[in-house]
Amino acid sequence: MTQLLQVRGLHAGYGRAEVLSGLDLDLAQGQVVTVIGPNGAGKSTTLNALMGVLPSRGQVVFDGDDLVASGLEERVMKGLALVPEKRELFTTMSVQDNLVLGGFRPMRLGQRDWREELERVYQIFPRLKERREQLAGTLSGGERQMLAVGRALMSRPKLLMLDEPSLGLAPLIVKEIFRIVAQLRDAGVSILLIEQNARAALEVADFGYVLETGEIALQGPAAELARDARVIETYLGSAKKPA
Repeated sequence: MTQLLQVRGLHAGYGRAEVLSGLDLDLAQGQVVTVIGPNGAGKSTTLNALMGVLPSRGQVVFDGDDLVASGLEERVMKGLALVPEKRELFTTMSVQDNLVLGGFRPMRLGQRDWREELERVYQIFPRLKERREQLAGTLSGGERQMLAVGRALMSRPKLLMLDEPSLGLAPLIVKEIFRIVAQLRDAGVSILLIEQNARAALEVADFGYVLETGEIALQGPAAELARDARVIETYLGSAKKPA
């Protein structure tokens, strides 16, 4: 498989407080890779550092280019898209206007067919099409998450990064969100998934990392991690341990 993302020795944090201390991570084209771990382990920091929201040091090679010296906008133009934990929607704008703003990258690249992406997003999220004239601030939590993902897809990203997409959502909506992640994977979208719902994340991912206190504690194919005694005990519940 073609390597899309290679991270080596990534350090990042807030001020003098270092959160990531030498993170290594790989993601191949078309893969879903998940990073699971407890609160405060550095999961969101990882995505913010990769996106260029946080300063970092180390090596980040994306689609053959070293991004360490690149800023946020340059990383967006290279094909990185982040759906942040808080979704960060334009709440006083309509659903469709939020999506159109997500088309910034293909517009800048002169891709005249960028509006066709709207119909693709509406096919994935028919509820957004029903509410396309509605203000984003009036949507339910699940609909806001769908809009945040749809807006990121409008950029035609090479890598979609999802930060806790199930956070604060009802169980039925969580199931729907992970069904959509699986659908995107089947369509060939490369995804880096940060998630506290370890069970759901490992079910949908190809490969997984367990992040603890800024370092990778475990890694391997997602199916193998789901059977690992340490992962079961800490993240999946010891009662679910296979016989």
